[in-house]
Amino acid sequence: MKLARFNSIIFIGIFFSLSTVAEGEVVQLDSDFDGKLDQWHHKTADDKLEKVEYDRNGDGKADQVDIYEANKKPVRVEFDRNFDGIFDQIQLYSQGFLLTKIEKDSRFSGLFDWHEFYNTDNKIIRLEIDQNGDGKIDVFQFFSGGGKINEVEYDISHDGNIDRWEKFGENESVESVAFDTNQDSKPDQWQYFLNSTQLEKVEHDTNFDGKIDRWEYFNSSGEIDRIEIDRNNDGKVDLVKKK
Repeated sequence: MKLARFNSIIFIGIFFSLSTVAEGEVVQLDSDFDGKLDQWHHKTADDKLEKVEYDRNGDGKADQVDIYEANKKPVRVEFDRNFDGIFDQIQLYSQGFLLTKIEKDSRFSGLFDWHEFYNTDNKIIRLEIDQNGDGKIDVFQFFSGGGKINEVEYDISHDGNIDRWEKFGENESVESVAFDTNQDSKPDQWQYFLNSTQLEKVEHDTNFDGKIDRWEYFNSSGEIDRIEIDRNNDGKVDLVKKK
């Protein structure tokens, strides 16, 4: 998965104008000397930077805003990624300018449906997605401290409860997938894979009592090789079927 990265860079030009707004001032700059103003630096009355607006595509409208709130570095950066006049990405920073969170309207629908969370090493640790646009998160991706995916949880039925769990190995391949087939918020089927694609085993809790009572084993061709069943639910296999 490729994650968006934006750096907030201020280019100081020679040509600028100055205006006063609400006891502060706005410094306007033409940073690329094309005769068009493309940066607006808003300062407080005591000369502290509040925010900087940028026009990155030269259409006369701000499409990036760095908000300082009198800090030395931005604590919030907003982007209009498709230049439609609507800001669709927000990046939040600590006072030390460490990225903590990215919120994004990934489909340009007007809904912020994509949320990335970062640790102090600037590595993503969690991604939350609203896939169907109902305003509720239905995909949760969890990452290691090094930014590798560990686990993904899904709300497939969109009822607010997790009903699918995926776990990944060291090389980010799928090791297992669990399902809640009866919507009781507990897994009752587990699938185990080799190299993400080759199904090796499926376990079932057929009576939803929290105990596995059926095991299916698959060969390298993806066909069932053996079935084991615990018919009286005492925790012991009492029926074996071989293909």
